[in-house]
Amino acid sequence: MADIQLETSGRDYLFAISDNDNHLTQIEKAAHSFYRTRTFDDSSLLLDSLNKRVPSALVIDSAQTDMSSIDIVTRVRRMLSADKLPIVFICSPSQTDLIDGAMGYQGVNVLTKPYRRTALLNAISSQVNSAIEADWDNIEPVQQAALKNTLDSFNSIADLISEGTPVAYSSVAENCQPLIKAVQDQNFQEMLGGIRGHDNYSYVHSMRVATLLSLFGQAINIKGDDLMTLTAGGLLHDVGKMVIPHEVLNKAGKLDDDEFAIMKTHVDHTLEFLDKSNDLPKGVGIIAGQHHEKLDGSGYPLGLAGTELNQLARMAAIIDIFSALTDRRVYKPSMPPEKAFSIMGSMKGHLDPILMVAFKEMLLDSVGDL
Repeated sequence: MADIQLETSGRDYLFAISDNDNHLTQIEKAAHSFYRTRTFDDSSLLLDSLNKRVPSALVIDSAQTDMSSIDIVTRVRRMLSADKLPIVFICSPSQTDLIDGAMGYQGVNVLTKPYRRTALLNAISSQVNSAIEADWDNIEPVQQAALKNTLDSFNSIADLISEGTPVAYSSVAENCQPLIKAVQDQNFQEMLGGIRGHDNYSYVHSMRVATLLSLFGQAINIKGDDLMTLTAGGLLHDVGKMVIPHEVLNKAGKLDDDEFAIMKTHVDHTLEFLDKSNDLPKGVGIIAGQHHEKLDGSGYPLGLAGTELNQLARMAAIIDIFSALTDRRVYKPSMPPEKAFSIMGSMKGHLDPILMVAFKEMLLDSVGDL
């Protein structure tokens, strides 16, 4: 087997091969917020590209004629083992010979047509994050349930957005119950550790925001339905980012003016999606709509200032920034909490100073290593 090194720059790429241009377009659209998708209709070009860059995953459509799809799997596996490159193999359920052939190789997940966007994303994620998610089975049951339930909720939202279907808040709340219990029991460290290195950054960030909002809410004596609103609001606050292009959402450097204008629309997209729900508490929409507002009025999307900002939004703004600074990304390591707080302390006029002190004291006392 050739010794091919995984380039850091390949981590956020997805490769896909098919003779069907429409199918390649569908794959690209489904994954566009999570990966830079590079499509191929020529197996030689694909194999040559794999010698230069190893993506997070490879999607192979059985509708490939210049080389049989199973031959492509064979050639790829000679180059790269299952732990270096997971494969999602797409075919019709009637193609049993291809299914049997593909499943004869390690690290191949078979997906049959037709499939929903969530099914493709789950197939990719289950391969890329297989080791991480397998470790969830070894942690404390409540924390394990919190991870699995919130991931299911988060992934299902991709389909709901694409279909224009409203989110059922009752379902999200039910899935957030184990998270709240873990926080109330001060039993959440394995849960936070369990998402380190997970490939779905949007989920990781939202899960951390939900956990920290729940923790913060409990610390300042928010209880019952209001605590659930905080937690669910954290999980849902950024779902509009699912329609933001990957190259903007995951850019390592500073966004230019045009890119920032696109990024800011995620708030509008989130609210447009959440507004379809009939049972959503008002506070969830406030968290989603105001977590980028600033006390001095320099935030977005509405430029709200001072008393116009709800307390939930003030809490969410602090935690969203803290989480973004301390999150691990493809292009940066996690920042220590103390350094994050130093940066946040220099953001004069942006964050509520009283809540900021309360959050810092609570976090450094109870959480430790994030």
